[in-house]
Amino acid sequence: MREPNEHLRLARESSPSADVPGTAMSRQELADRVNAVLFERTGRLHELDDNYIGKLERGIIRWPQASYRQALRDVLGASTDGQLGFVNTRRLATAPVVRLASALQPGLVDAHPPHPQLLSGHADVHGHADPVGESDVRRQEFLRAAFVGVGGLLASPSTLLDLLAPLRPSDAPKRVGRGEIEQVRGAADLLVSWGHSHGGAGVREAANAQLRWFAQLLNAQSTAEVRVELHEAVGLLGHATAHMAFDACAYDDAQQIFKFALACSEEVGSWHLRAKVLSSMARQEIWRGEADAGLTYAELALVRSDRLTATEQAMLHTARARALAKLGRQQDTLRAVGQADEAFAFADPAGDPPWMAYYDAAQHAGDTGHALFDLTVHGHRTEAASRLQTAIDGHTADYVRSRAMSQTKLASLTMAVGDPDEAVHIGMTAVADAGRLRSRRAAMDLAELRSYAGRHAGVPQVAELRHRLATALAS
Repeated sequence: MREPNEHLRLARESSPSADVPGTAMSRQELADRVNAVLFERTGRLHELDDNYIGKLERGIIRWPQASYRQALRDVLGASTDGQLGFVNTRRLATAPVVRLASALQPGLVDAHPPHPQLLSGHADVHGHADPVGESDVRRQEFLRAAFVGVGGLLASPSTLLDLLAPLRPSDAPKRVGRGEIEQVRGAADLLVSWGHSHGGAGVREAANAQLRWFAQLLNAQSTAEVRVELHEAVGLLGHATAHMAFDACAYDDAQQIFKFALACSEEVGSWHLRAKVLSSMARQEIWRGEADAGLTYAELALVRSDRLTATEQAMLHTARARALAKLGRQQDTLRAVGQADEAFAFADPAGDPPWMAYYDAAQHAGDTGHALFDLTVHGHRTEAASRLQTAIDGHTADYVRSRAMSQTKLASLTMAVGDPDEAVHIGMTAVADAGRLRSRRAAMDLAELRSYAGRHAGVPQVAELRHRLATALAS
């Protein structure tokens, strides 16, 4: 059996979270901070995630590469690899065995044990009677010294979080009705709103916990009508949770939860939820460089498009356009954008499912602008810039992430094919918005802008923007 790396885990759990005050740093937060440090040093985007940190803490990886070890030391305030439990197992195999106690606590082995009666409060170390007050003080001092000095030994493997392990989640009801459905919808609405305004990376664990609990309701008794609405509501919550993982670039987690949401839609024949989930699955595949898979998901969602609203059809044609652009298919991309525009011209928000309210004129302009971006940077004349500007102007304060990502994309486009001074002006605004988000997707867009800005690094204003971008990414 692998030996868990308790040193690293305790170091992380002893570090306060910047995302959720009053709690310990999560694995994902540690990964994000390490990625920021690595980007600052190398100028390259790294994608350490909570899964990788988990492998370190479980002892699956005992000796990460040197740059990772240095970044972890800096983030956690350690001066040596040993303080974080990192061991070069190949070198260790030929080294003499070191006693655990002396390695963890120098001088601990040779320390004199306390007199047994010292803990009783009735005698001093010489066995003489001692006033109770003095004994209490000595006893408290000893206990403090014991638990602070060798906390890693006495508390392991229990930690503050382990103390919560016996707590059981509240039991799910045996029968559900519309009250429970409204609770699920409320949770989904909250997650969606949080993602739009703050990004999805900060509260993933809370979202996962909500989904696990509400998913239990699917096994409860209900009427046939309630069963349909319940599966749709839980599927929508699953979609919101998956999208948070996508925003944190935890692609495997997102894919798994997207499939759960898709299964919910298929179970009760919800064509509208099915279209939304497949659209997001397509967008994730396109984002991670699998444009062909993204195109497949988008076209699968368009099967029996007569069952979908005009807004939903526009959303899916836009996803197709983004995939086709990544595949370098210029004419097909322009045709897909035209189909999206034509569908959106017939949009009727009153007839759309509630979760489609986000897809307004600003969202449509931004999505089609993102699709045309790839054609423009490769020398084709398109409306990408004007569409992205329309999105920026149209997004309200509730959609900070969408506005920031369109601003960043427009700055990159202008830096690539337009005036660098104008690109700096747009980019500075983008940094101000995106820098407040907990979104790794937004961060990757900022890194892309920094790369495009490198073409004009000799311009003082551009150099200042690149510095601002590096600072935002590091934080």
